[in-house]
Amino acid sequence: MIIDLHAHTWPYSDDSDLSPHQLIEQAKRSGLDGICFTEHDWYWKEEDIAQLSQEHEFPIFQGMEISSEEGHLLVFGLTEYKFGMHHAEFIRQLVDEVGGVIIMAHPYRARVRYNPNPSQLLDTICENHVFDLVDAVEVLNGRSKLKENSFAGELCRRLDLKGVGGSDAHSPADIPSFATQFERRISNMEELVAELREGRFRAVDLRQY
Repeated sequence: MIIDLHAHTWPYSDDSDLSPHQLIEQAKRSGLDGICFTEHDWYWKEEDIAQLSQEHEFPIFQGMEISSEEGHLLVFGLTEYKFGMHHAEFIRQLVDEVGGVIIMAHPYRARVRYNPNPSQLLDTICENHVFDLVDAVEVLNGRSKLKENSFAGELCRRLDLKGVGGSDAHSPADIPSFATQFERRISNMEELVAELREGRFRAVDLRQY
């Protein structure tokens, strides 16, 4: 089952040009088996997600992209934003209480983008304590350049973490790009979190399909 774990819609992510309906229809046309709404510091209500999923006859899941001081974190398993979530350690505490998952999104993308030799950053970045707090790393991001995704992949290998893929969609042109292929069928949030925790997935490039 192939799911895009990272996508944004307007108006809940105010930098997105996609309405929820546009995103879902584009995901279906692109051959995805499901999509996650991961708005910036904002959670969808479960009943609204369920209604959209039923209306479009398409699996939709909800997470959140949190802008923490340690980087952007994709969080699955929580249902609301709380004050203090700009600290990764606090997010980890909340996620552990519900058995959820944290994924580092597009790690250090801006620093890599403007660095002529990003490999020099690896030794320093690998020592960042935030990687002790995450369960996986986004190694394929649709809005990242090749060298940024390559950097994320090498970082993941060095730290022995699992890697996921996501489009980071903000416009129709962003899909299809990257996604995450799961070994088992997923029908609800509990199953999605369980599969992420068990590591039964891999990042995939949908442009090769």
